Amino acid sequence: MKLPFSPSSSPPSSLLRNNNKTRFSPYLFTLLVFIFFVAILYGEDFMCIFGQQLQLYSNPHTFFSTTPERIKKEKLAFAKGKTEEGCDIFSGRWVRDELTRPHYQESECPYIQPQLTCQEHGRPDKDYQYWRWQPHACDLPTFNASLMLETLRGKRMMFVGDSLNRGQYVSMVCLLHRLIPEDAKSMETFGSLTVFTAKEYNATIEFYWAPFLLESNSDDAVIHRISDRIVRKGSINKHGRHWKGVDILVFNTYLWWMTGLKMKILLGSFDDEVKEIVELSTEDAYRMAMKSMLRWVRLNMNPKKTRVFFTSMSPSHGKSIDWGGEEGGNCYNETTVIEDPTYWGSDCRKSVMEVIGEVFSKSKVPITFLNITQLSSYRRDAHTSIYKKQWNPLTPQQLANPVSYADCVHWCLPGLQDTWNELLFAKLFYP
Repeated sequence: MKLPFSPSSSPPSSLLRNNNKTRFSPYLFTLLVFIFFVAILYGEDFMCIFGQQLQLYSNPHTFFSTTPERIKKEKLAFAKGKTEEGCDIFSGRWVRDELTRPHYQESECPYIQPQLTCQEHGRPDKDYQYWRWQPHACDLPTFNASLMLETLRGKRMMFVGDSLNRGQYVSMVCLLHRLIPEDAKSMETFGSLTVFTAKEYNATIEFYWAPFLLESNSDDAVIHRISDRIVRKGSINKHGRHWKGVDILVFNTYLWWMTGLKMKILLGSFDDEVKEIVELSTEDAYRMAMKSMLRWVRLNMNPKKTRVFFTSMSPSHGKSIDWGGEEGGNCYNETTVIEDPTYWGSDCRKSVMEVIGEVFSKSKVPITFLNITQLSSYRRDAHTSIYKKQWNPLTPQQLANPVSYADCVHWCLPGLQDTWNELLFAKLFYP
């Protein structure tokens, strides 16, 4: 199902096309345009105002195709089968499962960054580890670490994006590393690139730090806490040269764009003595990045041999009032999932989701969309909160008010991001 055209875009060519059998009345055409305009301009706005989110944005995969029809007719690379007809694996509910969860223990995976090891840093409960995602219309295929490793034999898998994508990358490594002998695996970091090597498989699972995908002044993998963020237009090849030759590529970019209503865009080079900078709306800047990514994929990835994924926005839980909690609270001390199936939160980033839908639906580039947004929005319990290694010593004020420094953006491991990889596994082998 494709997006209805937006008021700012051209109407579908099918409405403009005349033939011998049918001829559209200009009055009918005007009426259709008006109906679409009102539905798009006001429908979602009213829902967002009242704290509800339209199905259009809570499940963006239902209104645009991320795998073009011409590609669907061919067998996708790595596919072993397909998802049951009519099953949307991203629509479902969380169920308690103490038999199969967690997939691994925190202490058993030495590759988790100290910012994500919640048990090591004092989290008193483990409830967040025992939830399994259950689609409404089918079951997720069981994550098979052996199949994943055999598929990666002689190949490269890479996650590209920000720290949230790095969390998914580490989760994947933790899901696989136990099958590899201790002396046959390693993890090394080379600037923006981190490489986990499974030597017996001649395979690598990699993470590349590029929070905007395009070149920016936040590209240092360690020192990137820059409030005045600048992104360079048309610069994806600066990072993209490191992605060439990858067989399975997983992109994400979202959080770093959310700096306000405007983004600073560099038109020249960061080396220019006098820099030409313009400001674009967040939506236009994000659209620029999406188009650059799709263009890079089209020019550098072979759809018959490679697969590309894009992970949707990861929600935060910074206001407990959103789910009926006390004002001034957040994810701190939350230990249960949100059970309201319509919950979305006050973070109405629908305009960014609309950009994704608009750009992807017009593209013929075969990218599989991983819609983790809605299912993750229920998991107020799964954030690192205060249970992480902090960059700086905590102040007395922070110690007295833990809510003030709770991290409600990142996720504990093991935990939610293992489910993201189960969904990735399902779409890789059973698209």
